[in-house]
Amino acid sequence: METPQTPRILAPHLNAFQHRIVRMVGKVVQLRGDMAIIDAGGNVDVILNRDAHLQVNHAVEVIGKVDQNLAIKVQAATDFGTNIDYAAANAVVEATHRHKAIFYDAD
Repeated sequence: METPQTPRILAPHLNAFQHRIVRMVGKVVQLRGDMAIIDAGGNVDVILNRDAHLQVNHAVEVIGKVDQNLAIKVQAATDFGTNIDYAAANAVVEATHRHKAIFYDAD
């Protein structure tokens, strides 16, 4: 079985990845019930699963599917704590899109 692709994206890429599984690193800015808002080059609504344990002001990597409203429905979430270089994480995303043939199939 082939491993599904999870392209790394930021908020400005959401529209191009509707209905696809993606990977995003951002800072948790708000938690409200089963929803969160993360800042990943812009605010992104995240629909949490019961296994997601996020903390405000912590970095998080989410893997999930972008829905029609440009929210991400989480399949997995990893807390990266507070000591992360967002500029480096964003540079990885930009490199991924500059050389997309290496990292994912463009639709």
